Amino acid sequence: MALETILLEAEEKMQKSEDVVVHEFSGIRTGRASAGLVENIQVEVYGSHMRIRELAGITIPEPRMLLIQPWDASTVHPIEKAIQKSNLGLNPAVDKKCIRIVLPELSTERRHEFMKVVKKMAEDGRVAVRHVRRDAIEAMKKDEKSGGVTEDELESSEKEVQKLTDQFVAKIDGHLAHKEKEIMTV
Repeated sequence: MALETILLEAEEKMQKSEDVVVHEFSGIRTGRASAGLVENIQVEVYGSHMRIRELAGITIPEPRMLLIQPWDASTVHPIEKAIQKSNLGLNPAVDKKCIRIVLPELSTERRHEFMKVVKKMAEDGRVAVRHVRRDAIEAMKKDEKSGGVTEDELESSEKEVQKLTDQFVAKIDGHLAHKEKEIMTV
């Protein structure tokens, strides 16, 4: 495999790791309402498990309120039960054919718990990026042993992979800092 191909694959995988971290961050509560908070909750309906976003429209009529409008009225109560079981500390209120969720103000203790969760998610993302780096370097060394690459090419490619790794770790750290600020501001 060519070194350029290995570098491109590594960059793609690192980008996916960053995207996963950003998506996970969207599910963590801040003081404001966000559809990401509930959209991936699994609901048992029609004999299978589906995400809320596949069953309903999610809107934010006020800064601290979510409005979930199921497309099928028979799914209102299963969605309500799934939200209650989700351990997000949300209390859904059924209002005819829709569900309203008013987000309570976060206590300082709860904010600190969210900070720990967010930091762990960021660290998992960094670890995933480092795994991609390790795999890319192993693939490059394999290429060198097979005689397709010189030592100098290998060394410069390893530096390139390290540069990519540093970039994506810095991006994840930036997302973490932004999320921490979001969580801690009232």
